Amino acid sequence: MRAKQAMVSRMTMGFIMAWVGLIGQVPDIRAEVGHLAPEIANPTWLNSDPVRLKDLRGKVVMVEFWTFGCWNCRNIEPYVKAWHQKYKDQGLVVIAIHSPEFQYEHDVDKVQAYIDDHEIPYAVPIDNEFATWRQYRNRYWSTLYLIDKQGIIQYIRIGEGGYDTTEQEIQRLLAQAN
Repeated sequence: MRAKQAMVSRMTMGFIMAWVGLIGQVPDIRAEVGHLAPEIANPTWLNSDPVRLKDLRGKVVMVEFWTFGCWNCRNIEPYVKAWHQKYKDQGLVVIAIHSPEFQYEHDVDKVQAYIDDHEIPYAVPIDNEFATWRQYRNRYWSTLYLIDKQGIIQYIRIGEGGYDTTEQEIQRLLAQAN
């Protein structure tokens, strides 16, 4: 067991060192207000080619963690769709990360069918392995993260409700200069 832990630690350290070599410094990445938003680490995307948050600088990004079998997620969905429609031309980008709670939700064809049936127009990365969920240290369905034009998390909303406050935050972030 210790040998396996040591190997994982060396692999992790190697990854960190390679990353530091690429960017020159260790960024302060935590999924908390006031910190740089973690990248989205999923190779499979529906409704979009994969997108990197760093390529969306100058835009306001809403990252939502959801799953199609979650009733809270379904109750929030009309608001997220409305915000996407209302603010996409002003610079809002919605990325709805599908992180399954139950086994049947791992089926990408079922996710696609849900997206089609519910006419979800924005990007949906598939997070079956919970790679992005873990990077964000997320714990709940549904959770919304609003990321400003510089890539910093400015607002987090867990669960249903607070729709007026969330929309005010979207408007505030869109009004900020680049």
